[in-house]
Amino acid sequence: MLKSKDDLTREQALALLEDFAVRWLAHDGLWFQAIEQVRGIDEAVELDIKAWRTFTVLEAKRIMKFLGLPKDGGLDALERALKFRLYAFINVQECFRPNDHTLIFQMKDCRVQSKRKQKNMPDHPCKPVGEVEYSLFASTIDSRIKTICIACPPDPHPEEFYCGWKFTLGDE
Repeated sequence: MLKSKDDLTREQALALLEDFAVRWLAHDGLWFQAIEQVRGIDEAVELDIKAWRTFTVLEAKRIMKFLGLPKDGGLDALERALKFRLYAFINVQECFRPNDHTLIFQMKDCRVQSKRKQKNMPDHPCKPVGEVEYSLFASTIDSRIKTICIACPPDPHPEEFYCGWKFTLGDE
């Protein structure tokens, strides 16, 4: 019987870590829906952007500290950091490097979008928030990194991923 966090096995700790990420995402969604019900979708998105503008920088800095990543560590540091975001514990994501100065990130399976699809709902229009979230996360890791959205709802996206982001450092 578990009496405290000190009693957790490695497997239990990993399962709890995933559960924490699910709880965080549930709170994020409930907060958004509460604002949307009272103020409408436009204001909910506006406030969500405001919250993400702060949270994504905080998350990046905490991940950098945890991993011991240097400031301006380039695309290698960004690729490592993306694997430690809360999303990484509950979504399926992939990074690849078409060349030395480009990193492509794709959200192959997004818990939010998958749940909406199961309920026959349209994709959540996350692009306006994502543009702020991913660009500020990347520029916190390295101020030289530029971020471009490849695809993100409400824009059409390929069947193999929900959103895609291109990060570049230096010449393309």
